[in-house]
Amino acid sequence: MSSRIPWRARAATALLAVFAGIGAFAAPVPAVADSPPESPRSVTYHGYRIEVPAGWRVVDLADNPRACLRFDRPTVYLGEPGDQNDCPAGLVGRAAGIVVEPITARSAGQATAATARTQRGKATAPTATSSNDTIQIAVEDAGVLVTAAHTPGTESLVRGVLASAELTDGAERTEMPRAAQRSDATARAAVGPQPGSYLGKGFDACAAPSQAAMNAWQASSPYSAVGVYISGAFRACAQPNLTASWVTSQTNNGWRLFPIDVGRQAPCTNYSLKMSADPATAKSQGVTAAAGAITAASNLGIPAGSALYSDIEAYTSTASCKAAVLSYLSGWTERLHSSGYLSGFYSSAASGIKDAASEYNNSAYTRVDHLFYAWWNGAADTNTGSYVPSTYWSNHQRIHQYAGEVTESYGGYSINIDRDYLDVGNGTPPTHTCTGANLDFTTYTTVQSGSTGDRVKAAQCLLKAAGFDPGTPDGIFGSGTTAAARNFQTSKGLAADGAVGTKTWTALLSRGSTPTIQNGSTGEAVTRLQRALTAALGRTVSIDGIFGSGTAQAARDYQSSRGLGADGIVGPATWGALQSGK
Repeated sequence: MSSRIPWRARAATALLAVFAGIGAFAAPVPAVADSPPESPRSVTYHGYRIEVPAGWRVVDLADNPRACLRFDRPTVYLGEPGDQNDCPAGLVGRAAGIVVEPITARSAGQATAATARTQRGKATAPTATSSNDTIQIAVEDAGVLVTAAHTPGTESLVRGVLASAELTDGAERTEMPRAAQRSDATARAAVGPQPGSYLGKGFDACAAPSQAAMNAWQASSPYSAVGVYISGAFRACAQPNLTASWVTSQTNNGWRLFPIDVGRQAPCTNYSLKMSADPATAKSQGVTAAAGAITAASNLGIPAGSALYSDIEAYTSTASCKAAVLSYLSGWTERLHSSGYLSGFYSSAASGIKDAASEYNNSAYTRVDHLFYAWWNGAADTNTGSYVPSTYWSNHQRIHQYAGEVTESYGGYSINIDRDYLDVGNGTPPTHTCTGANLDFTTYTTVQSGSTGDRVKAAQCLLKAAGFDPGTPDGIFGSGTTAAARNFQTSKGLAADGAVGTKTWTALLSRGSTPTIQNGSTGEAVTRLQRALTAALGRTVSIDGIFGSGTAQAARDYQSSRGLGADGIVGPATWGALQSGK
């Protein structure tokens, strides 16, 4: 109990910092010199009790079933979200928030490999990880699933609230359904690339609608595509309906999805979460955002080949601000491409979209694949007026948000939406690595005739990309894969044993361009290097597309062990050794 007292003091101080940091979304908190912090308040639901800062709102969803689960102001939501909500479509930004809901088959569908489970008799999970700026804990002894949203700046505050949790006498145990006890590697029903090829109307809403609402709108609305906010530290709304089964159900019913990430905003805005004004740092932040979006898409069953859209709200452009935004988008695009996804960019036609068009042919920036632009002119088309030349992004690469924040009702379900018109196509990401299979592993163990699984599929895809066709990558190491491996090994001067071991993995994973990269570099080449070093050194190197201190040390270790200059700078000599399987 004594350990909670210093947290109480910190919580009140941290809360002031939260409100100070979200000035774009809330009135400022008046400062009072030497005022003692307010004591936190206890909140209890289903035998689960936490202490939250006094200024937080508490919303009982049983009393307010249409309440919008919004995180732009610190709030605790108690109970099961209803089928309809009153979320404004235009909400942007996040402070902090916690949802405590009963463990049911529906809520359990939100669980991922990152969801922590408390031990018997406990209400806390001190080692719970944050995935996509969300901490999720199944407190089975109270029968509740706790979902806590935060930003990088409010994570410590939210963790403090979670650390205060206790079980009360009213707690009754409910275990998570077995279907939720899965890992990220669990197979999911294929939904096909999203949004795929589609011409017609769509809408986006702050929170993914319930299944009942989607069914009602499918029957009588003019829309067949829906924008869903899958990731990003700046998403304003909770997503209680957005699960892998929800995605599969919608796409099986004919809906097209356009997945959206709301992350760091332009540095020339007043938003509380901004990208760096330094282009190199902004690019690195774009890589990180893309990695999070890929994880979220994978958890939802949204496969490679899909387009993921980065939401960067309107800003007043300057030369430096434009450079930061386009650098961020370069990192975003390169990381998506390295995993086989298309990159999309949402912004105001008059700011971000106009800036992207002005540098369309500038090779210093990696161009996004799709534009998703806000121009509320009421015209359901993909004309961009004077903002973007008609010849740019003209091959089924556009979504026009032509009206905003309107409420429509179909089949008895009202939703506040933005109206969109889509002209999009499948497209092929310009990637230097294999698509259609996971290539990121903590170890690259030997696979050979008779082996099966994801590593076999990765090896097959890499062999196929290298021009040595093993047949359709199916995760089964048969005679075709053996022959392709032998032919590849012969081409590299390796022992042609037909097994994919350390040297063959190293040569396959490092294939591609050989730019000079070093500490601070980001992008697809860094991802390839990290994979190859993991294979060559026999130890895990973080695969995130960011050349940081860990990658630099691994590069030096590799160079030293291979008789190369151990400077941590990866140039032609180091690439040559890697691509030779050394």
